Amino acid sequence: MNYHNITYDDMKNGDGLRAVLWVSGCSHRCPGCHNEITWDPSDGLPFDKATKEEFFSRLKPDYISGLTLSGGDPLFPSNIKPLTALAKEIKETFPHKTLWLYTGFLWEKIKGLEIIKYTDVLVDGRFIEALKDNNLKWRGSKNQRVIDVKESIKSGEVILHCD
Repeated sequence: MNYHNITYDDMKNGDGLRAVLWVSGCSHRCPGCHNEITWDPSDGLPFDKATKEEFFSRLKPDYISGLTLSGGDPLFPSNIKPLTALAKEIKETFPHKTLWLYTGFLWEKIKGLEIIKYTDVLVDGRFIEALKDNNLKWRGSKNQRVIDVKESIKSGEVILHCD
């Protein structure tokens, strides 16, 4: 799996101060995407052992609320297996940190994926330029949902995360 960037002081892609892993690979290719550079899965840098070790060391401080997986799309086919393993290891190592996942896929299509077990908040849906709203919190267009994964699994229906 390749990535384009890791941000260790992000406050826009989830609640609190977060680390964000911007992975390579996206099949949605939404017009108006703010991150087209991440579409090609072969671009970027390999997420190797040294990167992972640095990543984990930067997640340790208590003031880091958690991790956000973005991109590209973390659920691009070649990303699913390595990110599922990474998400599992992060939740085992840092059980009190939250994991947010941004994807162009809808909850209804992906709720059965293993990575969802380790996800606390899911921002789903393709970016739609005609529905863009810069005043939205944690999402780019009005069709996208910020979903409380644990509550949605419990209830069997989509429960939105409170702002």
